[in-house]
Amino acid sequence: MSNAPTAIEVENVDFYYGNSKALHDISLKIPKGLVTAFIGPSGCGKSTLLRCFNRMNDLIDGTSVKSGKIKIHGVDIYSKEVDVIELRKRVGMVFQKSNPFPKSIYENIVYGLRLQGINDKKMLDEVVEKSLRGAALWDEVKDRLDDYATGLSGGQMQRLCIARAIAVEPEIILMDEPCSALDPIATMKVEELIDELKKKYTIVIVTHNMQQAGRCSDFTAFYYLGKLIEFDRTEKIFTNPSKQQTEDYITGRFG
Repeated sequence: MSNAPTAIEVENVDFYYGNSKALHDISLKIPKGLVTAFIGPSGCGKSTLLRCFNRMNDLIDGTSVKSGKIKIHGVDIYSKEVDVIELRKRVGMVFQKSNPFPKSIYENIVYGLRLQGINDKKMLDEVVEKSLRGAALWDEVKDRLDDYATGLSGGQMQRLCIARAIAVEPEIILMDEPCSALDPIATMKVEELIDELKKKYTIVIVTHNMQQAGRCSDFTAFYYLGKLIEFDRTEKIFTNPSKQQTEDYITGRFG
């Protein structure tokens, strides 16, 4: 599959919302330093699995990983010793709807650092510039860092959320439908950004847009009804899938 080391290893995971089983015996290895896309129809479990990687599902009552393990760089993230706050620092998340805080652009970026007790102005200034440059947003906002982030365009807000995620220097970035609310030009900028960010981070992206998966990712996992149907190099998934079900979905026969 890949010569890259494994960043996230999922072993036989069953996940439940209350008594309802959402994920069935999922196993896959997500390679480090590459982009992996999760595709499949609505309700197939792709976002549920993504949210397992930084334990965001813990915030929903009644959810549980009933069996199996999820390891990040070899560490079982559901073990009692794992500090969830520390985990979420290492595994950043960008949501479908851009969610800047009702603060200035500057304060949005440094929010995570301030939570860690970092208030050194010089250091914060450096992180703000570095993160905004990393999110290809610096030139657009450098003269208005004190303006409210909510005054930015949709595409700028989404890139701001990416800048906020990378400010705390995570190892992995999760993106849940990051472009679904964006116009084609803003989408293109985010996709170019993903290509740039993978030089430094492992990225997992959930997308409904198969063209986007084809353009952005190195590996693709196809899910259906809570099961992983196929996982392989993106090129193979889109040109020569092993499973008929994958081919039917890719060619638009269902979904």
